[in-house]
Amino acid sequence: MLRRLSHFFLLLGLLLFATPDAALAQSRTSSKSTSKKSTATRKSTSGTKKSTPQRARPKPTPGLAPATFNGLPVTTIGSVLMFDPATGRTLFEKNADERRPPASTQKLLTALILVETGNLDKRVVIQHSDTLAEPSKLYLKTGESYTRRELLEVLLVRSFNDVAMALARDNAGSIKAFAAKMNRRAAALGMTQSHFVNPNGLPAPGQLSTARDMARLASVVYRNPTIRRICATKEIQFKRADGRIRTYNNTNRVLRGWPYCTGLKTGYTHSAGYCLISSASRDGREVVVVGLGNKTPIWQESCSLLAWGLSH
Repeated sequence: MLRRLSHFFLLLGLLLFATPDAALAQSRTSSKSTSKKSTATRKSTSGTKKSTPQRARPKPTPGLAPATFNGLPVTTIGSVLMFDPATGRTLFEKNADERRPPASTQKLLTALILVETGNLDKRVVIQHSDTLAEPSKLYLKTGESYTRRELLEVLLVRSFNDVAMALARDNAGSIKAFAAKMNRRAAALGMTQSHFVNPNGLPAPGQLSTARDMARLASVVYRNPTIRRICATKEIQFKRADGRIRTYNNTNRVLRGWPYCTGLKTGYTHSAGYCLISSASRDGREVVVVGLGNKTPIWQESCSLLAWGLSH
């Protein structure tokens, strides 16, 4: 009996002390295996050239309506005016009479003057002064020649500032003279709170407008078939003077990402913030939204406002 008990306790002791060792051995084995896999992974990737991941561009979410309060949209855009272009009725506004720099959205006024002047097939010979605009530019070269129509298309689709300078100088003889034309046309449109200094919207003292004034401009531009067609173009093929052909995507990401969007014009400078005059059409209904002065990219909010407008 004693012999059996002694065998029992001896076996129990062996089990108690052997189990941790076995677990430790298994842990070490697992650790070595993991270490080998890690080393193998490092070796397999050490010879691979690292690629810099591209930042994903935000795209508008189709049909996402904005938050509302008392039935009206809530938006962070500084100044907004939404209207029905068929009737002229205002659907929503926020700080619509607050004066702000409109950035490149004012190129719609530049385009309107150019189209109303006519002769879009006339050739424009680039001068050195045209090439000095920054920062977004086509890099026109002195002596190159393009038609007004070609330059107008790339102006509205890609918003190049040197193109605006060339078209304005060709149209009026100088930038100062073209700015005077802009202000006369703006006054005729009832844009009483606006003043323009250049054709491209780059920062300039006293160059200001309001969402209501830009809506007056947008309502006229919206009815112009030439400008409407260009502003609704998602990409263009532009032939350089040396024969090279470049493809340019429209700067309006709402147009490129939401099927109901039909235009119109983007804008951005550090002082103006993000600006966008956008339009949309669905089931026979139309809406235009003027948005000026957003601190962050304006695409999603503009898309949401358009969706709200089409449903109201």
